[in-house]
Amino acid sequence: MTDLSHSDERGLEDLLSEPWKATREMLAQLPGDVAVLGAGGKMGPTLTLMIKKAAPRKTVYAVSRFSDRALRDRIAGRGIEIVEADLLDESVYARLPDAPNVFFLAGMKFGATGNQPLTWAMNVYVPALVAQRYRASRLVALSTGNVYPFVDPKSGGATETDAPVPVGEYAQSCLGRERIFAYFSARFAMPVTLIRLNYANEPRYGILVDLTQKVLHDEPIDVTMGTVNLIWQGDANNYILRALSSAASPPAILNVTGPQTLAVRDLARRIGRLLGKEPRFVAQEATTALLSNASNCVACFGPPATALDEMIHSIVTWVAAGKPVLNKPTKYNVRDGRF
Repeated sequence: MTDLSHSDERGLEDLLSEPWKATREMLAQLPGDVAVLGAGGKMGPTLTLMIKKAAPRKTVYAVSRFSDRALRDRIAGRGIEIVEADLLDESVYARLPDAPNVFFLAGMKFGATGNQPLTWAMNVYVPALVAQRYRASRLVALSTGNVYPFVDPKSGGATETDAPVPVGEYAQSCLGRERIFAYFSARFAMPVTLIRLNYANEPRYGILVDLTQKVLHDEPIDVTMGTVNLIWQGDANNYILRALSSAASPPAILNVTGPQTLAVRDLARRIGRLLGKEPRFVAQEATTALLSNASNCVACFGPPATALDEMIHSIVTWVAAGKPVLNKPTKYNVRDGRF
């Protein structure tokens, strides 16, 4: 992995958007242009850049409100077509660009508990509008592992065939998003892949950022949610892009995460060794955790390219240097579904 000690956000985004050879080959064989809806969020910018790198001759549309103008300019400077649009506004859909390949990354998690109506509108109503607008397209939609029940850490995680048991309105609305895409997939014979993701990490966001900040500031780490799954965002982006090739009707479902079940205590101690600090823990590990089994993803597309030690070192180095973070805690330790 590239040393990030002297990188800025542009350099970081270059790293996170580097496509694998297999990703380049898949997109090269895929006819038509690409639209990314929700391109201004946590994963949207680097996924959009990755598409352009992998398929430079395709027109790539980045659709978002783009409240972060600096981010908008960084994307626009890479030959990507910017489409500023609020996907909650029905009137924008008539002017959205046609594209036979669509990635849907829009949604709401943070603040969901304080604004349930907006959460349901973003996570259920907007997918209905998108599915009707792009009924003739192939579509990959981001969902979440939060739709699964908590499982025994020794189980290897929930699989794609396990019945969803979403806890709380955020997770319920995400299952609603999946059901909406499944309905329109059947109605229009629209190929869809639903990506159940947890948890993507990069130096500005993710569980490892959360833990690094707690260790740095001597804040207690609650280990009730004692185990987690992690994946480097660049690897997650590659999996998400390649999942376009498996889109089907009814929708294919794909867990995207790392293949390991990782103890939060161990992660915090590894971070602490790099920082020269001893983590402080509170509570005790519960007998269950929110975990996903990535065996199907690894069997289809190969293992992640980024090792855990590389991920930890890059993230700790970035955060400890005081470089920009998104200030959006993952709330990975929430067990009552209140985000």
